[in-house]
Amino acid sequence: MTIRDPIRLIYCADGNKRFAEIAIEAGFLYGARLPARGLHFPIYFADQDWQKPDRARYLAELAVHRPQLATVLDWERTEQLVDLLAWAEDAAAHVDEVVIIPKVFEGIKKLPRQIGGKRVRLGYSIPTQYGGTQTPVWEFYGWPVHLLGGSPKRQMEIAHYLNVISADGNYAQMMAVKYNEFWLDGNWRELKDYGGEIKQDAPYKAFRRSCENIMKMWGY
Repeated sequence: MTIRDPIRLIYCADGNKRFAEIAIEAGFLYGARLPARGLHFPIYFADQDWQKPDRARYLAELAVHRPQLATVLDWERTEQLVDLLAWAEDAAAHVDEVVIIPKVFEGIKKLPRQIGGKRVRLGYSIPTQYGGTQTPVWEFYGWPVHLLGGSPKRQMEIAHYLNVISADGNYAQMMAVKYNEFWLDGNWRELKDYGGEIKQDAPYKAFRRSCENIMKMWGY
């Protein structure tokens, strides 16, 4: 299956302006979980805290920032559907498109294609230690999909099967900060092995290389 263009790549993290600048310079859009500790640029994408959802506060933040794209309450239990759709209806007043994250087996067929006059995009949360979608990938067929988190490799793999039109994450930042590693040709490489000195700026140098290489991987 051919990967569809254009795929919007989003650097999703708040707090560190320099990392955000590097990602944006490489061509990434800017996103953050709301409410955020520090936003340095207008956001294209907003995510909510799926572990501690706060509908009123999140909607107030959407009203202020008015991103093009925003997630709503993760759909983790069947009985949440009414609440989920209410979140989506309210969010639609402040965004161009709503991302619904289905984690209920065979639940996708119950979802509307539009809500509040705005198109619905499905969010596929790539399984990691942090969490993830257990809903079978084939249930997402026929829908526009946004990928949440995961490694560049895993995001690319999923994009070969689904109609992925956007993807967010900050995995490359984590690898740069923890290990001074960057993404190159499908693998993580140590900066010191590629002429990069391990000094204070090493994580930023590694992250810059990752951002540039990830953009190239997606055909930019």
